[in-house]
Amino acid sequence: MVPTGVAVAIPEGFAGLVTPRSGLAVKHGVGIVNSPGLVDSGYRGELTVLLVNHGDSPFKILRGDRIGQLVVVPVANQEFEIVDELPDSVRGEGGFGSTGR
Repeated sequence: MVPTGVAVAIPEGFAGLVTPRSGLAVKHGVGIVNSPGLVDSGYRGELTVLLVNHGDSPFKILRGDRIGQLVVVPVANQEFEIVDELPDSVRGEGGFGSTGR
């Protein structure tokens, strides 16, 4: 868990997605474990990034290094209904790899 020193106030109806930086992955094998990390609109604490090093060498993080990026997206206000059956679809229950290449 890498602290960022940053706290944000994401407006209600939105969420923040902490995503990896492709340069860290390509150059050092460093990524985010739970990518994307979700920041709810009600959270007001310091953002932390859960990094993992898949590389062969230790990776040192210095203050001010960019280790992730925050994407703020709208979140639909959903209400769920419990049903006994789901309607049919073209895909049906086809899982991983069922849609082709």
